[in-house]
Amino acid sequence: MNRKTSVISVQDTDITIITVDQKDYISLTDMAKARSDATRAADVIKNWLRNRSTLEFLGTWEMMYNPDFKVVEFDHFRLGAGLPTFTLSAKEWIGKTQAIGMYVQAGRYGGTYAHKDIAFEFGSAISPIFKLYLLKEYQRLKDEENDRLKLEWDAKRFLSKSNYLIHTDAVKNYVLPQGNYTKNTEWLAYADEADLLNVALFNCTAKAWRDANPELAKNSNIRDYASIPELTVLSNLETHNAELIKEGESKAVRFEALRKIAQYQLRVLREAEKINLLPEGGGSST
Repeated sequence: MNRKTSVISVQDTDITIITVDQKDYISLTDMAKARSDATRAADVIKNWLRNRSTLEFLGTWEMMYNPDFKVVEFDHFRLGAGLPTFTLSAKEWIGKTQAIGMYVQAGRYGGTYAHKDIAFEFGSAISPIFKLYLLKEYQRLKDEENDRLKLEWDAKRFLSKSNYLIHTDAVKNYVLPQGNYTKNTEWLAYADEADLLNVALFNCTAKAWRDANPELAKNSNIRDYASIPELTVLSNLETHNAELIKEGESKAVRFEALRKIAQYQLRVLREAEKINLLPEGGGSST
């Protein structure tokens, strides 16, 4: 499960955003603290949940996006909404209806979180002005993330293409005997060399990856899903393979050498990532 935590500042209040599998969940607890005493944040959320209009919104959202949502339990809560004796906590709502739009987290960054659609609705209830500032800062965060993703994508494309000419030139001049290949069969030799690198680095051929990922393979290839460290190593492997080809080494010898280089370089880069020598991204993410 892909999980990332970010913090934005809205009117001098830190608001935590947790991204799970590309879905953003915003801390309602942090939002409530911005408009009330910190000790009363949970009460603010409970009071909001008591409203019939809130439950209508939450129920509709769940029915749109959650096939396991328990509509019968939702109707039970909706009938009681607004009555003086009616109370409802986030935990009770989640537990009884199997809602996915909200969740409660303990520990660091603890509190009640809601999908951004629901969080913005909560913002409207506690303060329309605060909601506007929240939207502004949230959009700024998304713009920064998109810029980083674009830079990462550009870096990936650059790394995957760097040394490409060196590599293909070596294949052409040393693997393909001049005049012995027709235009229709020449690509096979290039594919062989490309897969030599794929297997050395990814432990599978491009075809094996396409067969295992038919949907992804419609518009992309194995290298599009490689990490920055992997593409860095791939770029290095292209250079090493070109030199080994020029030296006349056999494919078997080259493969063993390339595999050892790939394993060593990946290990070094991944260890560097663990100790934050190669941080990915930046900004307010933690």
